[in-house]
Amino acid sequence: MNTSVYIAKRYLFSKKQTHAINIISGISILGVLVGSAALIIILSVFNGLEKVILSLYSNFTPELKIEPRYGKTFDPHSPYFEGLGRDKRVVSYTQVLQEKALIRYGDRQFIGTIKGVSSDFLKGRTLDSTIQFGSFTLKDNGQDFAVVGSTVQGSLGVSLKDQFTLLQIFSPKRNAGSSTNPMNDFVFRSIQPSGVFGIQEDFNDLIITPIEFTRSLLDEPNMVSSIEINYKKGTDLNAVQEAIIDRIGKNYTIRNRKEQNTELYNTINFERWSIFMILTFVLIIAIFNIIGSLTMLVIDKRKDIAILTSLGANKGLIQRIFFFEGMMISVIGCVSGLVLGLIVCYVQQQFGFIKMGSTMSVLDAYPVAFKLGDIGLVFLTVIAIATIASGISSSLSVKRLDEIKQEL
Repeated sequence: MNTSVYIAKRYLFSKKQTHAINIISGISILGVLVGSAALIIILSVFNGLEKVILSLYSNFTPELKIEPRYGKTFDPHSPYFEGLGRDKRVVSYTQVLQEKALIRYGDRQFIGTIKGVSSDFLKGRTLDSTIQFGSFTLKDNGQDFAVVGSTVQGSLGVSLKDQFTLLQIFSPKRNAGSSTNPMNDFVFRSIQPSGVFGIQEDFNDLIITPIEFTRSLLDEPNMVSSIEINYKKGTDLNAVQEAIIDRIGKNYTIRNRKEQNTELYNTINFERWSIFMILTFVLIIAIFNIIGSLTMLVIDKRKDIAILTSLGANKGLIQRIFFFEGMMISVIGCVSGLVLGLIVCYVQQQFGFIKMGSTMSVLDAYPVAFKLGDIGLVFLTVIAIATIASGISSSLSVKRLDEIKQEL
């Protein structure tokens, strides 16, 4: 074993009676342990929240979305578009007709977005996980139903228990403006709400209806606003996207899930790294306690240092002893903290002891998700900071080496 490592180990794990130096070293280890545990726990919880948010977002966001580059609608009945729906890799091929509309419920009004979807919209999705009240029903026994976003429900006071009050949806006629009565310039249709969903602001002002209902409201029998496609697991979406781009030309845009909401993904990444940096600063404070601990150790071991130098030890050896002492404190604290943090996360994942304090149906307890990269990131962060702190401490250990030798 390396001499400096051996001596550092003896100092750290001294079997002599516990004194102030041991207590200070223990406090330093505890500080690194708590900091490392907190970092891995917070990152794991954030991973869980990110996973839940993106899974909910994915329920309403297709893997690929085709839209017209110019104008609001296009004809989906070309041979190529219809061929896309027959691809064996496709799980769902949804035609969407979407437009802003005035929504009235009782004596309240709200400007929202009506989204008419074909029957494939319900395929391959876990939409029930987004439901806060009611169910995700669009058709039942030949009757059309609407599922409204939480923003719409909150603004209009929609009650699913009231079977007699329907949602009234108004849309301007194509020849609006020619009538003396403004109400004659609007088409309106009534529909029964069946459920309320909640995801995020971009979706919560939506009213989801069967596309036939929306076609009747907008007087649009053929055109669509977009085509939404989901594929089977294992499909190379990048290759599929490139192939479609080559075929549909410049009159259309095709976007993957990330391109459809770059703001959400950027926000998630920004929040993740912000949390990591804040906790890293806390960890820096904890690890730099090692400087104080090693300074006290140098003072306590002045006699040992003088003896070692008398036996031929140079300054480099003395520095390495206290450097490895600091690194051992950090590694022990970090590994212990990671183990403790992972145990806490596993218990939370299995039993959900820590609740969110909300009556939401989507989330009850704080979600947790493990990422191997987070463990490596925390360990490397601790080691990097510990290397700096131990280097500073070890350099201080030999500054007064000559004075120590003279004193002793």
